[in-house]
Amino acid sequence: MHQPGDGWIDCACGRKHWGTNGASGILLARRDPSSGEVTHVVMQHRAAWSAEGGTWGIPGGASADGESPIEGALRESYEEANITPEDIEVVGSYREDHGPWAYTTVFAFEKPGHSVEPKANDDESMNIEWVPIDDVPNRRLLTAMKTDWPNFRARLDHLAAAHRGA
Repeated sequence: MHQPGDGWIDCACGRKHWGTNGASGILLARRDPSSGEVTHVVMQHRAAWSAEGGTWGIPGGASADGESPIEGALRESYEEANITPEDIEVVGSYREDHGPWAYTTVFAFEKPGHSVEPKANDDESMNIEWVPIDDVPNRRLLTAMKTDWPNFRARLDHLAAAHRGA
């Protein structure tokens, strides 16, 4: 099903990117209830037919017309991975800006007392699962995720420390 905002854009970086309005996704983390440290993140095993198919990334996609990156990430993560906005707390974001196109990674934590049970809701995923935080770099990651993962891991650890007890 296509919606306004779906489509490829030629980027100044020399690549094509999905999302005429840009794109975004949720990097959802689960924390240890006692220590508050991040233990797992939700990862998407991308369908073979998709861009960089067979790699692991986060649920996300094209922003619809008039949608903010956070709204788009929340919508896409529900559509693709059954992540309900009521069960998560958005705690930050990172925008990779290429000029005519940008991707926003939205950092979120599972709310205390809530349990997110991700599952593939559409054909864009081979699998959606909670991955132990230390195992993420051992997966065959989407190129951008592989590049950004060390910074994302550090950011998640920093956000977890800042939200202890929250």
